[in-house]
Amino acid sequence: MGRSIMEEKRPSWLKVKVRIGEDFQKVEKILKKWKLNTICREALCPNIGECFNQRTATFLILGDNCTRNCSFCGVKKGKPLPPDPEEPERLARAVSEMGLNHVVITSVTRDDLPDGGASNFAHTIREVKKRNPFSIVEVLIPDLKGSEEALITILDSSPNILGHNLETVPRLYNKVRRGANYVRSLELLKMAKQFSPSLITKSGLMLGLGERKEEILQVMDDLQICGCNLLTLGQYLPPSSRSYPVKHYYSPQEFEHFFEEGIERGFKWVESAPLVRSSYHAKRQWENIC
Repeated sequence: MGRSIMEEKRPSWLKVKVRIGEDFQKVEKILKKWKLNTICREALCPNIGECFNQRTATFLILGDNCTRNCSFCGVKKGKPLPPDPEEPERLARAVSEMGLNHVVITSVTRDDLPDGGASNFAHTIREVKKRNPFSIVEVLIPDLKGSEEALITILDSSPNILGHNLETVPRLYNKVRRGANYVRSLELLKMAKQFSPSLITKSGLMLGLGERKEEILQVMDDLQICGCNLLTLGQYLPPSSRSYPVKHYYSPQEFEHFFEEGIERGFKWVESAPLVRSSYHAKRQWENIC
């Protein structure tokens, strides 16, 4: 079968060969045993080989069906099942079995739930900390429809890092993130700092959706106003031919430039490279700021 036109257009630095080693297979086995989803699989992350071979993964809670229909995302859209009350304990057991000392947990967006899934995040964080008291817990949360109460529910469970991705510049939200709101997402990050000043907060952008350089820099400035500590920048790669098309492939040198711009603006750390995703080198990011 020939390669797709989309793939042929990708520059060489974006072509990744997945190696399935012994540790990769162990991670797959543990995930299957505890009936857990990962964003690595569901969002078709290009780094799955690297991460699984290092015996790490980003857990996806609250099912694998998202209630929103973002045109950039590979996660399935549709009506999700009710939350599984046993998922938090299973995930905590998987963390122990994988020997993770830095745990990253995210979720699909659950606009169908009154609290957007906040109580499930809180329950999961507490279970992980109970069984793995020395593990750093990082969560990447949806916008919770801007609910202060839902955010406090998550913060009360004491995550070490709280992330919420802006994903793109405000001008492109109507095309790329229907149902989301740029100002609401900024406010969520700002509220997190107001309620928990010592909390490390994090956000991320996909580049290549048609944004301009000055718009990227403005988003950095907006995040700094909200007190955001960590920033991830990576190249957008359409998960399918039906997804929002890529408009520009940024070079490694351009990503290095954005790294320097971010550090200059005051971020504690910026992870900026073509294949960077929200949880890529998450443990290293934590170690760089501690």
